[in-house]
This record gives sequence, C-alpha cells and structure tokens, in this order.
Amino acid sequence: MALKARAKETLAAYLFLSPNLIGFIIFTFLPVFVSLFLSFFKYDILNPPTFIGVKNFVDLLGFHSEAGKTVANDPKFWQYLWNTVFLMFSIPLCMMASLGLAIALNRKIKGESVFRTLFFLPSICPGVAIAILWLWILNPEFGMLNNMIYWIGKLLGFDLPGPLWLNSLGWSKPSLMLMNLWIGVGGFNMILYLAALQGIPRDFYEAAEIDGANGWQKFWAITWPQISPTTFFIFIMSIIGGFQGGFMQAYIMTGGGPGGATTTIEYYIFNNLYTWQNAGYAAAIAWFLFLVIFVVSIINWRFGGKLVHY
Repeated sequence: MALKARAKETLAAYLFLSPNLIGFIIFTFLPVFVSLFLSFFKYDILNPPTFIGVKNFVDLLGFHSEAGKTVANDPKFWQYLWNTVFLMFSIPLCMMASLGLAIALNRKIKGESVFRTLFFLPSICPGVAIAILWLWILNPEFGMLNNMIYWIGKLLGFDLPGPLWLNSLGWSKPSLMLMNLWIGVGGFNMILYLAALQGIPRDFYEAAEIDGANGWQKFWAITWPQISPTTFFIFIMSIIGGFQGGFMQAYIMTGGGPGGATTTIEYYIFNNLYTWQNAGYAAAIAWFLFLVIFVVSIINWRFGGKLVHY
C-alpha cells in the first residue's frame, strides 16, 4: 500500500511538472538542438539545407593569406566582437554607481520610497521609448546634451562644440554606453545591492564604531565583504547580458552604424538570419557566442569565487 501511495504521489508530481517540461522541450530544448544541427548546414530558409560540415565555423573563425598578409575570413565578425566587448567596459562603472546609489537610498531619509521608484523607473520603461528619447538627447544639432555643452562653453567664455555622438565613429559606442549607464544604475543591480545592504546585521557596524572605525574602514571591513556574493552574482549576470546585448539600441538608434561601429554579435546574428537569410551561419555564430559565454562564466566561477565571503 505504501509503495502504491508513493507511486501515485510521483505520478501526480510529474503531471504537475509536465506543462513546464513540455514547454521547455518545445520552446527551448528543440530550438537549441535544431540550431546546433543547422550550424553544420548551408541553409537560406527558402531552399533545403545542404550539409557543409564545419565550413561555417571555418568561415567565421578562420584566417587566410592575402597579398602576404594574414586576413580573417570574416573580418566583420571580429569587428563586431570587439564592439560587443567595448560596450561591456561600462559594466564596472555601472556596478559602482549602483552600489553608491543603493548606499545612499539605504539611509532613513524623507521620501526614500519615492526616490527608489524614480531611480528604478528607467529600467522598466519600454526600450523603444527610451531609445527614441536618447535619439533626441544625443542629436548633434538640437539635442539637449549638445545644448548643455554649448551653454557651458559660453559661460566659460569660449566656443565648446559638442560631439556628433551617434553619427561619429569614435563617439557612437560611448553614446550607447552612456544611455545604458543611465538605464542600469538605478535598475535591478541597485535593488539587489539594497537588499544585500539591508541584510547586514547592525551589530557589525556598532562593534566597529566602538573600535573607532571611520566610514571607509567600516565599508571595506564590513560592507564590501558582506555584499561580495551579490557583487559576484551581478558581475556574472552583467557579463552574460553584455555578450547577448546591444541589439535593440543599435537597431533603433544607429542601424548598426556608422560603418558598423555599433553592430554587436547579437545584431550580426539577426542580420544573418533575418536580413540575409543565412540561417546556418547565424546558428554557427550563436553557438560560438554560447561557448564564449560558457568559458568566461567558468573562469569567473573558478577565480572570482575565491573573492567571495560567505
């Protein structure tokens, strides 16, 4: 009887799990498996796929000799990979700003809930609306940012022209980084840090004060070690998101330009699949990106985990 009751419980558990399990198999596992399968084929969606082995990966990652020089088979891919990595340079600054904001909002001040809501709002606003707003802010002729630069120059007594921002090869990536910083500083990173700060026992700070510790000493000896698991989690998720991000802003604001300066790996996958109908090559890029994220995450866990205090 006990065995039969256990079998019924197991069957009931599987029945409750089956909707999610079926959804995972249909919408996640099968597409991932099919993408791996397609990466070994030439497939333009309109015609049947043709098996070409590892040619997609050779075209993507390989090099050849041309006029006595070693040239990448797909130089655009390496340019777009660098664009992706460059945009990720804002991650440490965003994390530091989020931590500073969380520390400021962790104090008992009048209207703290209002401030928290205001700082969090950009992260939940529609991305398209934010992109259009920043298109206006970064407009080189009548944008708010260049107008501010102009008036600052006028107050200082000299002409201070603003950059071309999104229309410039040198300024287009920093422009997107500035916008992402504005979105991310008060977003989920701030919420996670705020939760971590509120989980630190007050007794630690009281004991440090009795020992005569000042603010910086309390931060480095108590706050920083106590929030290190949260910092580690935010860093890993930011790296993963960085490799997978950059598409929406570039698609709406720059179209990947100027000269491919804002095209990321995700955007390149989109173009190969939907613009050029090269599904096999797009799948190969996606799997290479997966391997990069996997290796970087393993390295982070291997070495970054040693810095975490539990």
